[in-house]
Amino acid sequence: MSAGELVGEPVTAPPWRPLDLPPAPPVRGQVRADVAIVGAGLTGLATAHHLLRRDPSLDIVVLDATAPAGGASGRGTGLVGPRIGPPIDRARQRFGDDTARACHLASEDWVRQTVALARELEAEPGVDCGLDVAGQLVVARTDRAAADLARRADAYRRLDLDVRALPRPDGYRAALRYPVAATLDPAALTTALAADLARRGVRRHDRSPVLRAGGGLLECPGGTVRARRTVLAVNGWARTLRLPVGTVAALQLHAVATEPLSAADRAALGREAVIDATTLAPYHRLTPDGRLVMGGGPVRIPPTSRPASHRRAWDWLARRLPVQARVTHRWTGRVGYTGDALPVVGRTDESTWFAGGCCGHGLALATATGAHLAAALTGDAPTPRPWHRDRAPWLPVDGPAGTLIRGYLRVLANQAGKQPY
Repeated sequence: MSAGELVGEPVTAPPWRPLDLPPAPPVRGQVRADVAIVGAGLTGLATAHHLLRRDPSLDIVVLDATAPAGGASGRGTGLVGPRIGPPIDRARQRFGDDTARACHLASEDWVRQTVALARELEAEPGVDCGLDVAGQLVVARTDRAAADLARRADAYRRLDLDVRALPRPDGYRAALRYPVAATLDPAALTTALAADLARRGVRRHDRSPVLRAGGGLLECPGGTVRARRTVLAVNGWARTLRLPVGTVAALQLHAVATEPLSAADRAALGREAVIDATTLAPYHRLTPDGRLVMGGGPVRIPPTSRPASHRRAWDWLARRLPVQARVTHRWTGRVGYTGDALPVVGRTDESTWFAGGCCGHGLALATATGAHLAAALTGDAPTPRPWHRDRAPWLPVDGPAGTLIRGYLRVLANQAGKQPY
């Protein structure tokens, strides 16, 4: 395999094609609603979508500090795959077989729900979510990673789950194939959902950062919002609002996209997304127009990241592209991570819910989280899972201990960089 190249000044934005939404005014004065949702990303908008399915009469308002898809939902790499929390062999040890199996089956169902949502939205004229339903490969390039995948394959077999080891993975030491997966344009999906909600009467206020939240009251620079129920779908911005949800650390991830590849290169890569089993190692996928999108590599903890460090991360990715191609787009995205790799979907007070810490699984998880929150807000009692909790474990991301975490992330990136590509 030969490396790609990062030449000139690629566009510092993803190659996604969001819908042009009509502008929405910021909050001014006093606003009231039945349900207020903070965050016009996929989780917040999916919550509104499922709430209207349950009760079309609800008066819902959605606020965002920027605009729909302005955060992680518009800056991801578009992988829609199963898996949640620790690897399946560790999940068996931690939760037991029944819960580990139920969690994996739930994550496969999230993929199907997200695919169904994309197809529903694509029925509208002019909407193209770039959906491609294909499997995912998790691959190992070293003996150690291959041993990890062997343990996972054994766990999937014992739990009677449809994840299989490939007998002769081309170019890898080992590989697992996940048949329930897809890729799509995350910004197109999110903005199409925002447009659909507007047609159904959901009010939206852009450029309305929330300064304080609690007790059904949201304070914004230009006014306040009071609602009977509130959902804070702010993911890695939980610390900014000082929410009592444990540590949901904001991490800055990097990605690049190439020019459209030749037909031969596309055929060689195949339609399935490829994810390296080593932490922080690259993963890649093709877009419908033939671009190769690659993410992974060095991770930064805001606000300490600098332009030079971003450039080094993009260079790191470009050198590991599996084909020779020119990089045309490069970008970063902020995501929320927790210390145990499980999200937080729970209450901050009697009338307020929080959702975040998707740990890189946000595209598939968002649709399911929206359904869970809508059920809880309308009086149902959904089946609880390990991530339906009010707090994540504490992580020392500030001060001297934070310096140690940053050093650990550099070590992981260095280890991933030493693998053969």
